[in-house]
Amino acid sequence: MLLHIENVLTPAEVKACREKLQVADWSDGRVTAGYQSARSKNNLQLPDDHPVARELGALILERLQRHPTFVAGALPRRIFPPLFNCYREGQSFGFHVDNAVRYPRTGDNREPVRTDLSCTLFLSAPDEYDGGELVIEDTYGSHSVKLPAGDLILYPSSSLHQVMPITRGERVASFFWLQSLVRDEGERRLLFDLDIAIQNLNQDVAEHPAMVQLVGVYHNLLRRWTDV
Repeated sequence: MLLHIENVLTPAEVKACREKLQVADWSDGRVTAGYQSARSKNNLQLPDDHPVARELGALILERLQRHPTFVAGALPRRIFPPLFNCYREGQSFGFHVDNAVRYPRTGDNREPVRTDLSCTLFLSAPDEYDGGELVIEDTYGSHSVKLPAGDLILYPSSSLHQVMPITRGERVASFFWLQSLVRDEGERRLLFDLDIAIQNLNQDVAEHPAMVQLVGVYHNLLRRWTDV
């Protein structure tokens, strides 16, 4: 499931993030790539322990914890600290699959994270650059993703994906991975659909007796499928 999550950051927050990143010290993006991925990765990245990366990463995590669509779709158990990358003219990242397990090198929690889902939060507006689309391959074909600044795409980490070459401008984004409470993608999708249906019904028929039953079904399925 590819899930477009809107307005994770406000325009003012995006602007503040960009201003801080504009003066930060970028390094070679291959530092977080595996052996195979490093051969096709050509971009810039903020070091994990950079003060700006830690500050902005904390902001993103705080906003995501309050975003109902993200919580419903991801059911996050553990989130890898957000990282930040920059693609400039001529830079790209060829087709690859993300590492199955990530080990945080900063923060208080250094427990390994099984990468069930990958996240890209766009910090550059689409008209700021040409190229740079995130292309994701799944069973339904190829999907080209280029979202407004402040929006996030959530997709299975098992997907083959790439970032197309930049031909003009600069593409800045945050990227990270998460381990979900529900490991199976199909089960997670059913829970998401049910959760969204409940949220919609709650706006129209909140007092209907069947609402209690539906919420009960959701939590009993979550109890059956959760991986804790």
